[in-house]
Amino acid sequence: MKIKEGFKLRTICGENVVTAEGTANVNFSSLISLNGTAAFLFGKLQGTEFTEETAVNLLLDEYEVDRETAAKDVKALFAKWVEIGLAE
Repeated sequence: MKIKEGFKLRTICGENVVTAEGTANVNFSSLISLNGTAAFLFGKLQGTEFTEETAVNLLLDEYEVDRETAAKDVKALFAKWVEIGLAE
């Protein structure tokens, strides 16, 4: 999996948002709001090829969470990122 090119994580008024930049994302007219955990993963994974397992391990290293919960949350997050066109 990979986060598509042309998306940038920004903090606007204290909120983590992903914005689309460049001509490749000209039809993308939304702001994507991320909670702290999703923003952490976005920052760590942007520009790399990754798997769900990679993200789960990042969460286990950073947060006090069990593997089952981390895996469930990563699966849901990545499904949403693919659905909205942020990742492929």
